[in-house]
Amino acid sequence: MIGRDLQIVQLNEALNSSKSSFIAVTGRRRVGKTYLIDEVYKKNICLRVTGIQDGDLKAQLVNFTEKISEYSNKPIFTIPQNWQETFLHLKSYLKTLSKNKKQVIFLDELPWMNTSKSGFVQLLAHLWNDFLSKESHFILVVCGSSTSWITQKIVNDKGGFHNRLTHHIKLSPFTLSETKQFLLTKNIKQTDSSIAELYMIMGGIPFYLENIKQGESPTVSIERMCFLDGGILKNEYDNLYKAIFESPANHEAIVESLANSKQGLTREEIINKTKINAGGTYQRAMQELLISGFIVEEYPFGKKKRGSIYRLVDEFSVFYHKFIKNNRKAQVGIWQIISNSQSYKIWSGYAFESLCMKHVSEIKKAMGVQNVYTETSSYRHVGDKTDDGFQIDLIIDRKDLTINLCECKFYESTFEITKKYASQLKWRKSAFRNATNTKKNIFTTLISNHPIKENEYSLESVDVRITVSDLM
Repeated sequence: MIGRDLQIVQLNEALNSSKSSFIAVTGRRRVGKTYLIDEVYKKNICLRVTGIQDGDLKAQLVNFTEKISEYSNKPIFTIPQNWQETFLHLKSYLKTLSKNKKQVIFLDELPWMNTSKSGFVQLLAHLWNDFLSKESHFILVVCGSSTSWITQKIVNDKGGFHNRLTHHIKLSPFTLSETKQFLLTKNIKQTDSSIAELYMIMGGIPFYLENIKQGESPTVSIERMCFLDGGILKNEYDNLYKAIFESPANHEAIVESLANSKQGLTREEIINKTKINAGGTYQRAMQELLISGFIVEEYPFGKKKRGSIYRLVDEFSVFYHKFIKNNRKAQVGIWQIISNSQSYKIWSGYAFESLCMKHVSEIKKAMGVQNVYTETSSYRHVGDKTDDGFQIDLIIDRKDLTINLCECKFYESTFEITKKYASQLKWRKSAFRNATNTKKNIFTTLISNHPIKENEYSLESVDVRITVSDLM
């Protein structure tokens, strides 16, 4: 299994514990939560139930009861009318199991089971508090793509689940390095630049990466998966937010507004673009998107409390709004045309910047400063009649009195620094120092998908050179 070492350790801790454990696993849709649990606990699962999306109470009860019958090998002739009766059946079955090994109860897509006014959460909490926790051989695992729901109802619950979790396991998408390892296990050997391109489009989502085929170029893979009929990503966006949020219209409006903004937006700008009510309606949707990891909140350089910027960091959502949304009925070969267009080149530049922002730890390691405390930010200086404006999208502010001003460049071939560009880099470093009054060392750091061509201009204007291979 690629890139899940810490999570596997946590899951195994529960297997070796002398007490029963209660585990919540969260993460974005398609990130591999179910696969992880199935793989680690496949010899211990005594009940595995998946909630039914949009199913009513009766559908959920029938589904749950049938699973109890299936695992217990005993028929249940009368379908329970409520969760209290259902959990009595479950409790009766669990009492028949051996106490000499850990017994794992895995409830997948838990938010879908919680239909309105069903009392599901309260009764599940009672089952844990009154029975499971008093034994030593049970592991209750709850899982769901709605990270915000599980965070609110389970992790931060003030009622029956308060402080009951023994582990909260958060599953993130693969990093660039893990993406490369994953593709290699499938015997897919792409260049590091091609892997970066795939990552910029679909992120490190295992389910998406699983569908890349051996012998395909990135262009062919993206055409097949995103634009051809039957492609797994052609209609993925239609279900992405609906599967996570109960009423996703506001979430989708916020995502769309940010997808069309390259530098991110302030709270006021998002509200103006989406026309969402500025009170609790907006706040709830934004908070759920932040908790779920689709959006990040960042502060400009030198500002800690005010002026925050929100950015959409889900690669596929950005790509969908930029290219898929308006090309669903396009003819075969559309991606070949798009990927050679100027709009793609402009998009790839911003997408590569976003990739770099997600891999600051790897950038620090490449610079040899992984143990130095840092803060990342951006900076925008608005010019006037006497002063030119400029923007820096990635700043690494280090506690060793050093600042790295990062330039991120994604090109088809080797990037060459010209005299004009070198002058711009030197001017920007000077302008940043004057605008911020910083006394720290300032290093211009160039991050690119291919090595830059060394010449007199690169030597005089770039202090640190990093490629995507260094990040892998």
